[in-house]
Amino acid sequence: MLVLAYKYVTRDSKDSYVPKEENALGVANTKEVPETVDYIFDVKPILSDRCYLCHGPDEGTREAGLRFDIKEDAFAALGEDRDRFAIVPGDTLASQLVLRINNIDTEKKMPPEDSNLSLSEYERKVLTQWIAQGAEWKDHWAFVAPEKKEVPEIANNQLAANEIDHFVIQKLEEKGLNPSVRASKEKLIRRVHFDLTGLPPSLAAIDAFLQDSDANAFEKVVDKLLNSPSYGEHMAASWLDIARYSDTHGYQDDLERVMWPWRDWVISAFNRNIPYDEFVKWQLAGDLLPNATLEQIVATGFNRNHKITQEGGVIDEEYRVEYVLDRTNTVSKSLLGLTMECAQCHDHKYDPISQKEYFEFFGFFNKVNEKGRIEYGEIPEPNVTITPKEIEEVLTFINMPDSIPEVKLMVMKDDAPTRKTFILERGAYDKPGEEVQLGTPESVLPFTRQYEANRLGLANWLFDEKNTLTARVAVNRIWQQIFGTGIVSTSSDFGNQGALPTHPELLDWLAITFREEGWDMKKMVKRMVMSNTYQQTSKTTPELLEIDPYNQWLARSSREKLTAEMIRDNALLVSGLLVDKIGGPSVKPHQPEGLWAETTSGQGLTKYIMDSGENLYRRSLYTFWKRTVPPPSMLTFDAATRDFCEVKRQKTSTPLQALVMLNDPQLLKAAETLAQKVIANETLSDEERIATIFRMITSRRPNEGEIENLMQFLDEEIQGYNELAEDDDTNEVMTELDKKTQAFSRLTSLIFNLDEAIVKG
Repeated sequence: MLVLAYKYVTRDSKDSYVPKEENALGVANTKEVPETVDYIFDVKPILSDRCYLCHGPDEGTREAGLRFDIKEDAFAALGEDRDRFAIVPGDTLASQLVLRINNIDTEKKMPPEDSNLSLSEYERKVLTQWIAQGAEWKDHWAFVAPEKKEVPEIANNQLAANEIDHFVIQKLEEKGLNPSVRASKEKLIRRVHFDLTGLPPSLAAIDAFLQDSDANAFEKVVDKLLNSPSYGEHMAASWLDIARYSDTHGYQDDLERVMWPWRDWVISAFNRNIPYDEFVKWQLAGDLLPNATLEQIVATGFNRNHKITQEGGVIDEEYRVEYVLDRTNTVSKSLLGLTMECAQCHDHKYDPISQKEYFEFFGFFNKVNEKGRIEYGEIPEPNVTITPKEIEEVLTFINMPDSIPEVKLMVMKDDAPTRKTFILERGAYDKPGEEVQLGTPESVLPFTRQYEANRLGLANWLFDEKNTLTARVAVNRIWQQIFGTGIVSTSSDFGNQGALPTHPELLDWLAITFREEGWDMKKMVKRMVMSNTYQQTSKTTPELLEIDPYNQWLARSSREKLTAEMIRDNALLVSGLLVDKIGGPSVKPHQPEGLWAETTSGQGLTKYIMDSGENLYRRSLYTFWKRTVPPPSMLTFDAATRDFCEVKRQKTSTPLQALVMLNDPQLLKAAETLAQKVIANETLSDEERIATIFRMITSRRPNEGEIENLMQFLDEEIQGYNELAEDDDTNEVMTELDKKTQAFSRLTSLIFNLDEAIVKG
């Protein structure tokens, strides 16, 4: 976070104070006002943060009839006599904005003291200089149609592998930076394996890549991974966060539900590379497509993943409205990158979205004949029954065990077509106001008669080439998944309060290309990982950290921690425990005993019965997700709770994470199993065994110093077990092999806990 500070410099006629910024290293640099102030990148963020609360889109809180979010109003005449102007282009003395922000009279100064908002000296200078330069106005970038500009020329074309690199290197040249060298082959194959499959490379895969001297060696690896079934599983993991997938209903009693067939469809859709527009349309409105197939109807389970209550005494209509609100907010957040939920109770305070527009959007999801409260054991309607016959004939992607004769899956159906939609005053379910028709935010794209007045029309509106957001939001989320941070870092907010794109021309080029290439997700992923930008080393220098501590200009690769799923799956795979089986019902691996009983009241799931056999070691994607008590180790590593749509997980580093790595029985079992496997190879020396374990976990060979340190650790562990056997009669039966196995297990656990073992590359 940048910390604004002030440094006393001089007492001349212009500046007594010069603003400076301190970066993450505490290095202070004077921050100068840009020579040419840009409205979008310099002015708009200040107005949005400091002024929109009282002079923004929300009519209910607007003061003095002045608003700064619309050009015509910002430049309009003010006062009873209409003889004053907040902004007079080129004339700072006549501009009330300049006079008010610099006024020493607390009664006239803006922002007012009681607002708890203030402007820094730097921000006042930016606003003043912008007006002095003519106050050039630009509409918010996200509400302007993307423009596909020419791929920029760069000084050294040999640094670029594809178009992405041209845009990135152009920006680096502007900043006086150079791209970093290519990562080592070991680091690179580890990174791309995790990014495309969520799993580490095998030693055989690493060796094959190291020995392949072809110029297209990396591309061959990428193509193989994109065609791997594990690709769909990995891509599905982030989509489950977006869809707030869970195996229980949520709320107090939190009873079990069946939604895993929809999860099987998501995995299959990614693996079959269903175009993104179809992928989304089927989930939003598959049931409304002409001659809709059962698969397309199953896909609409996306909209039924919200929480549902079984609690007695609740008001049915209140919770039914909650479900519609959830669907509305999920779609706007995940597909449009807008915080539309802020307009549920009043006009949005920062973005041009009125409360009326919110409920017009709400109306698309308000035609489902559903109950607010269900009975215990009831499967909410509408739903479809899936039997082995349907699976054999149509739904071949569903992996249903023979022990299950049929399942009922919640889906969408507009079976309440006459239900009207009203603006709910203050967002309250029992205070209907003006009736509204179906609609969308006009700032994005008006919803005209060319679209059907239902969810299918909304889906077509989303993918209209004039829609300013859908493609941008989609490619930004793919970029976030590959590079760690989106080109727009606030991937859930492309509005006025969201972050500005670091590479706006690149974002638009990718968005339009994505659409022109038929919304091909695998092709877009491949383009990103084939770029030299992606293949850079993550090594940095003090100078680079000072200039770009957050790596927003991409002069290097970012070191990204493995996700919660990857950490567990990595340990299971390298140890040989991971069960390679796609789809099916959720499973219950190890978790602390009694956790459900301690945290559950009522008649919900109170006893966690751990599975046995292969179900203990399935991929983490399939772990049973109880919404009120999610898997604790996964939450510790920042997994989403699945209470609501989440498009970006937190990134934390806490002592609890270290405790999980050192004590989780699943990870200890993986360490023991890997140790036993390596010890069983009697042709290896202890040094070679250590090197093998290290390489399997980190994907690289240890150096001599690392081998020496680990050998010392191993010897100390064996000596400790020898001393324990001498002092404790109960350990007399411990053989030398037992001691060695235990020592190697501890050593393997140690390597699992290395920082290098829990990062991508």
